[in-house]
Amino acid sequence: MKEADRLKKNINNLKIEIDKVCKKIGRSARDISIIVATKYASARQIKLISNLGLRNFGENRADQLEEKYGMVGKGSIWHFIGHLQSRKVKTVVPLVEFIHSIDKISTLSKVNHEAKKISKIQKLLIEVNISGEETKYGINPENLRIFLKEALNYKNIEVVGLMTIAPLTDDFKLIRGIFRRLRILRDESNKDFNNMNLAELSMGMSNDYPVAIEEGATMIRIGSIIFK
Repeated sequence: MKEADRLKKNINNLKIEIDKVCKKIGRSARDISIIVATKYASARQIKLISNLGLRNFGENRADQLEEKYGMVGKGSIWHFIGHLQSRKVKTVVPLVEFIHSIDKISTLSKVNHEAKKISKIQKLLIEVNISGEETKYGINPENLRIFLKEALNYKNIEVVGLMTIAPLTDDFKLIRGIFRRLRILRDESNKDFNNMNLAELSMGMSNDYPVAIEEGATMIRIGSIIFK
C-alpha cells in the first residue's frame, strides 16, 4: 500500500472511532481537534497529511518545529506540545498558535515578553501533573489557582485551557480518573476566574484518546496510530 493511501486509511479509521465515541456520549466530533504529533514524522508524511485535510500539527522540540513549520500550507495551525525550555521561547512563540505545556511562572513572563515584541496574543494551556509522576512535567494541581492568578498580570498571553498526560498503563480506570480530575479543575477554575475562558482540555493520545473524549477532551494529540 502506498504511504499516502496508508495515511488516509489510518486517518479515516481514527475519525470513525472518534465519531463512535462522540455519538455514545452525545458530543459532536466537530468539537474535537485532532492534533497530529509530528515528533517522528518525516517532511513527506507531514505534507501528505496536510493534503489529506488535517490542519493541526503538534511538535515536541523547538528545533524540529523550525524545520517543519514551512512544510505545510497556509491555513495549518501549529501547536507546541513538548516541554518548553526558557531558551527556546524566542523560537517557539512566532511559529505556534498554541503552547500546551506551560508549567513555570517564569515561562509565562518570557512568553509574554516575546509575544509583545511581535504584537501577538499567545494562546497557552497550563500543563497540570494530575498523576503526580515525578518523571512528568506540569504543575501541582493545588498550585493552579495561584498560577492562573499570576497569568492575569500579562497582557500578551491568553490562557485558554489545561493539558495533562496520563500514565502509560492499561488501567483505564486510573486514566479516566486523571482526565476527569483535569476537567473538574478546568470547570472550577472557570467559576473562580470570570475573566478567563478555559475552553480547551488537551488530553488523550493514541493509546487513551477515547477515554479522554468521554471525559471532555477538546484536543487530542495523536501520533502512532496515524503513522503506523
